Amino acid sequence: MVVLRLARHGANKRPYYHIIVADSRSKRDGKNLERIGFFNPLANDKEQKLNINLARANHWIEQGAQVSHRVKSLIKDFQTSQVS
Repeated sequence: MVVLRLARHGANKRPYYHIIVADSRSKRDGKNLERIGFFNPLANDKEQKLNINLARANHWIEQGAQVSHRVKSLIKDFQTSQVS
């Protein structure tokens, strides 16, 4: 099964996450099919906190990919920020 989930990167105490499409059997930070965005929870005012390629996310969801709870909420937040 294919899933949309977060992969952790960054240094100690400075997390940075890639939003990826991966096989559900692969490791959290292992092999992925595609990187569709990023999430930086510690972003300053100058830095971008969240970016998602919604077209690619919707493509994978239409193909039957499962979405993790956190990624689902991030997609929802990103969509609302794009509207306003």
